[in-house]
Amino acid sequence: MITRQTRDFWKATIALGSASILMFANIYFPQPLLPLFTKEFNISETTAALTISVSLFVLGISFFIYTSLSDAYGRRNIIFIAMILGMIGTVAISISPTFEVLLIARIFQAIALAGIPVAAMAYISEEFDMKAMAIAVGIYISCNSFGGMGGRVLSGVLTDVFNWRTAFFLMAVVSAIIFILVYLLLPPSRRFQPRPFHLKTVIQDNKGHLINPVMLYAYIIGGLHFFVFIGVFNFITYYLSGEPFSVSTSVLGGLFLTYAAGTISSSLAGKASQRWKQTTCMFIGILCMVVSLTFTLIPSFIVIIFSLLLLSFGFFFVHSSSSAWVTRHAMEAKASASGLYLTSYYIGGSIGSIYYGFLWPMYKWPGVIIGSLFILLITSIFTFLLFRIEKREKVLL
Repeated sequence: MITRQTRDFWKATIALGSASILMFANIYFPQPLLPLFTKEFNISETTAALTISVSLFVLGISFFIYTSLSDAYGRRNIIFIAMILGMIGTVAISISPTFEVLLIARIFQAIALAGIPVAAMAYISEEFDMKAMAIAVGIYISCNSFGGMGGRVLSGVLTDVFNWRTAFFLMAVVSAIIFILVYLLLPPSRRFQPRPFHLKTVIQDNKGHLINPVMLYAYIIGGLHFFVFIGVFNFITYYLSGEPFSVSTSVLGGLFLTYAAGTISSSLAGKASQRWKQTTCMFIGILCMVVSLTFTLIPSFIVIIFSLLLLSFGFFFVHSSSSAWVTRHAMEAKASASGLYLTSYYIGGSIGSIYYGFLWPMYKWPGVIIGSLFILLITSIFTFLLFRIEKREKVLL
């Protein structure tokens, strides 16, 4: 098995992290461009947000497919194929003549890229020992935030310098370079055992996870937190592009530099989980999110930026902890367990845009924040339920 601080540990971690950066940079690349799409295609804010919400929904659904394919054909193969098809989707977006065609290209791209996180998490759970696993998951998720941040920032800057079509094409070029790096670095799987694809087995595996409270509560927590996170960042672009702020596309892209706090917190969560209970880490993340959202109500650009930093820190801290909970507690059908977490996570994110799309026209930014705090109250309840489970586990040990 791969242990900490070895050559294979760093090769595998860098490769998987780079694949994660490629995926999230592409998935979130359009987010700073939503106000631009609204004007260029003459569509509503909610329709423009479909470039994010539909992609997230398709990601969530596609994980079921890749869970089985990954178990049957191997983690590395799925990662490589997913990266190549994802790049093709990015190029297709850059030449889309209408918003409808762009949306179809985004769906294809999302279906392709869905294979990366499922196969990557399964690779980590199989190839890394327990101590290395927690650190690897933290680093991997920090690369999620770095990729999302980098893609959004690059999108805003390139669009201001060139145009959004050129920006997407250049993103495809960057993706090709990352693919070469991953192909050269990722070590072959040593512990992978192929499982022939049987639909009945797939259904049984997923059903087993869903009826298990140990897993189900973590799925709900992951999905609802992403629900809040994506919704807030989608609609803060409208909040800050309007009066009294009226910021440019580059500045909107720069907002996502606040994801840097998430990159740090994901790694810290992996280390913190070795000292504290995982549910304690989740509560810390939720508290940070509550405080940060409340402070965005202060109409100061500087205060809002610092609030977004704290929001990113808290979100990725709790996401890393809940994701690691699933990885650690999955005793069998590990790919299915990780796949279901990702499914709930991304479906949560996609529904969030619809939820906030209802709140924004009626109540503007205060409505977005009050709606967010209500969802965090729900996630706190489910985190408490996991705390009780964790407490019983400790007693049994």
